Amino acid sequence: GWKFYDADDYHPLENKKKMAEGIPLNDEDRIPWLCTLHDILRREDAAGQDTILACSALKKMYRRVLISGASAIESNQPEQPGEKPALKILFVHLDGPMDIIAGRLEKRRGHFMPLELLKSQFDTLEPPSAPENFITVNIEKSLPEIVLEIESTILQG
Repeated sequence: GWKFYDADDYHPLENKKKMAEGIPLNDEDRIPWLCTLHDILRREDAAGQDTILACSALKKMYRRVLISGASAIESNQPEQPGEKPALKILFVHLDGPMDIIAGRLEKRRGHFMPLELLKSQFDTLEPPSAPENFITVNIEKSLPEIVLEIESTILQG
């Protein structure tokens, strides 16, 4: 009963073209995209809809934007009175070796991001850490094991 969104579907055409040309995205490319994703999550939360978003939120700042929107960029300060409360998000960091991920990317057809950009994503990655709300799941497990681990964490609150 959860709604699913793939963040790649919301990249602007300019971002898709840039990636298709093998040019890594930078913060200026990603922030408006992340703000759009935050707005989607906020809308679903307001409607009481549980939601899954598949997204390469590579940096801590990107995850803050997903939680709090554009205000996360302007300030590292806690929420101010009268502000919309931050969204409660569990980040699932799917972790695995570059060669396994590369093998999966090679099998993907019709996607705008070429395999050549994988290293730039690893270079940009800031794995989640405390106090972020996250779990790390090893992608070398089977898909049913991965899903069970995520579901168990969600059910435990």
